[in-house]
Amino acid sequence: MTLIDSHCHLADAAFEADRALVIDRARAAGVSGVVVVAEDVASSKSARELCAGQDDLWPTAGIHPHKASTFDPATREAIGALLRESDVVAVGETGLDYHYDHSPRDVQRESFAWHLAASAETKKAAIVHAREADADVARLIADAPRGATGVLHCFASGEELLEAGLARGFCVSFSGMITFKSWRQAEYLTACPADRLLVETDAPFLAPVPHRGKRNEPALVVHTAAMLAELTGTAPQALAARTTENFFRLFAKVARPQ
Repeated sequence: MTLIDSHCHLADAAFEADRALVIDRARAAGVSGVVVVAEDVASSKSARELCAGQDDLWPTAGIHPHKASTFDPATREAIGALLRESDVVAVGETGLDYHYDHSPRDVQRESFAWHLAASAETKKAAIVHAREADADVARLIADAPRGATGVLHCFASGEELLEAGLARGFCVSFSGMITFKSWRQAEYLTACPADRLLVETDAPFLAPVPHRGKRNEPALVVHTAAMLAELTGTAPQALAARTTENFFRLFAKVARPQ
């Protein structure tokens, strides 16, 4: 049984001391690939450097909504250039975050729209963050250029956004939050078609039970996958195979590891 961690901030400083061991543990746990997600120009470059020469680590490039205030012409040019590189497999992390409002909302929306257009242009999936901004995220996805695609990452939103994403062919990724006792959105797991499901860690954040409160890492995606299998009434091996196939269909620029 193999799994893909479709969203991990492996270039984060939280892994500085033992990153090689973290990668080894992931491989030993049956994680056959990790998407190394970026949040700004610097982390986009770092993710690319980290993944170089590793056929099971895949970098993204983009500006997180928290960093949208940095989204000036020079930043657009830098991210656009990175997205044209063949080894960069996805656009983002992008989206909207109205909980923290670290960047002005109008600037977040401008940045998100640009990333969705970049998805359509490059034929690379957009990795979408949404927090307390479902209506605007849904609207911008609906209005995105033809050909834009992506994933609603770490899904914890509502029906409006789920339907908007599914209507545009997006996948939906679930994190360790589904293992928490406080999780109250199991209906969205079953509402999501089986051919759109993905799993992720969002490491170093959101470690699943029984590791909640500790640093998360890719190896722990096995706990999220086990809970997803249980909640959807799917055999674990079938769930792993399904989410892996979904991943390679959505992230079409990723070459399967040999």
